Formats: sequence, structure tokens, C-alpha cells
Amino acid sequence: MLSLFKKYALLLICGAALFSGTLQARDFTFAMAIPAESHYGAAAEAFKSTFERLSNQTHRIHIKPNGMLGSEREVLESLQIGAVDFTISSTGPVGGFVPETYVLDLPFLFHDYDHARQVLGTEVGQQLLRAFDAKDIKALGWGENGFRHITNSTKAIHNPADLKGLKIRTQENDIHLSAFKALGAAPTPMAWHEVFTALQQGTIDGQENPMAIFVSTKIWEVQKHATLSGHFYSPAVILMSKIHWDNFSAEEKEWVQQATLAAIKANHDFVDQKEAEGLAILKEKGMQVVDSIDKTAFAQAASPAYEAFKAKYDTTLLEQIQATQP
Repeated sequence: MLSLFKKYALLLICGAALFSGTLQARDFTFAMAIPAESHYGAAAEAFKSTFERLSNQTHRIHIKPNGMLGSEREVLESLQIGAVDFTISSTGPVGGFVPETYVLDLPFLFHDYDHARQVLGTEVGQQLLRAFDAKDIKALGWGENGFRHITNSTKAIHNPADLKGLKIRTQENDIHLSAFKALGAAPTPMAWHEVFTALQQGTIDGQENPMAIFVSTKIWEVQKHATLSGHFYSPAVILMSKIHWDNFSAEEKEWVQQATLAAIKANHDFVDQKEAEGLAILKEKGMQVVDSIDKTAFAQAASPAYEAFKAKYDTTLLEQIQATQP
């Protein structure tokens, strides 16, 4: 049975003419869960400007930030029925649609940014993108959020024992939940638009996200401590409704592909900039930052997440990633 959200979206679709594939003018939506002044916003703006330029301004994209069109999971559902055209999403909720992507969420899997970008640029990344087709979603390319770190308002975190009992907001992701439980925390899945209120009210103690999110959302307004743990590498995937992709002409598909390349570059450039300047910004804003941890100790404590993954999912892609050297 369709959810009310899906029923409403279907009504919107049924009330409009389906795109015929001809080069008629059309407006598109590009949804994202976080502010426009972010690494997602940089990607969306680059996608928009490139796509509109290539179409000679006949096709327009309207960016909808801050969860205006729903949470990431809800937007994925909307892509499936054509109610949203484009999005850039973290892989947090994606595993519920395409379980193959869970492999990217394992803790301490990638050595650094070069390693992660290298892997996603290989056949491993392409195979994962193709897996979306069966779910009525067209995966266009891999951007990124970056390496995820921990913040909280209770205490400094230097080692895994310091996480014991802390309520840490995580994404709706089985691998993330498994890893934080192994580390001794109390992981609490929550949509991003609910997080700041929960932090202000003390419903949760902390959260984990990449540096670009810390800076663009001004995390220091609701958190006191930061630990640069780099426990997960968080990709972002640029997605399109397959319903609309299948009705695009070859020329329009080429516009989309060129816009995707521009979006990935803008996204990477933004993440690189925030990684370079983020630590100084957090300290300047008064956060107490632990910028060096024993990653071996954290990786060992989080290792049960690998056993849980291997017991449930195919390990072929994991073995290929582990065999890839940066």
C-alpha cells in the first residue's frame, strides 16, 4: 500500500503531462536535505548552470534545499515515481533501496580522499551506480560528503571508551548502527532536519558528519566538542528519476552527463576547501577539538560491523576495495 506521501506525489504526476522526450521547454526540481550554502549546494548550482547552458535555457532547474521536498529517503521514493527529478544524497538511506552500497559505509575502509575517489572511479563505482536501475532510479555519478567525524556536548572523545552510552545521531543505515553499537555508543537514527532541535533539547548528545557539514550548518551553535575521527568515508550520489531519464533524448542525456561532471568537480572542490580550513574555523568558534586519535584502536573496536556485513551481504566488492591501494 502506498504511503500518503507517495499517493500525493502520484497525484502530482497524474495531474501533469508526462515528458515526451522532445526538446520542449520544461522545469525540473533538484532536491537536497541540507542548506544551499553547502557542498551539496555547490554541486546543485554547477549542475543547474551547466544543464541550463547546454539546453540554451529551454530547460530550467529549481533547487530545493533544506529538505523542502522531504527527507533523503522520501526524496528517493519520489524519484522512483517521477515526482522529483534530481537529487544529491548521502548513502545513509540509500542502502535501504540498493543494499550493494552498504559496502561503502564500513568503518575505516578507505585510507584517505585519494583512495576513496580512486575506488569510486573504477568499475566498483560503476557497478554500484548500475545497481540503482532496478529500483527505478538513475544513478549519475559519485560526489562526496567526506570523512565523518563526531561532535557532542558532553565530553571530549579520545578513545572508544569515551563513547560509552552517548546518544549519537546516525543516519538510517544498518552498517552505521552496527559500528556505533560496537563502539559502545547508543546510535539514534534521525532525519537531518530534526537534528538541531534534538541537540538543543538534549534528546541526543551528539552527531557525526563530515567537516563540510559542520561548517555549512554552524554546528558550533549546538555542540561543544569535536573529534576528528574519520570513522566513515561518506560518499554522495547524484541521482535522477529513471522515469524521466528513459524519456530523455540522446542529446538531453548528454547534457545530464556533462552537468554531472561539473557537479562532481564543484562538490569535490568545496569538500577540499572545507577540510583545509574547517579545523581552524571550529577552534575559532570555540569548539574543543580532538584532532588526533588512535585510529587502530577505533578500527578494532568497530570491527564487529565487518562481521555483521559479511554475514548478510556479498563480499566481492569489499574484497576488491580492500585490494585497491591508494
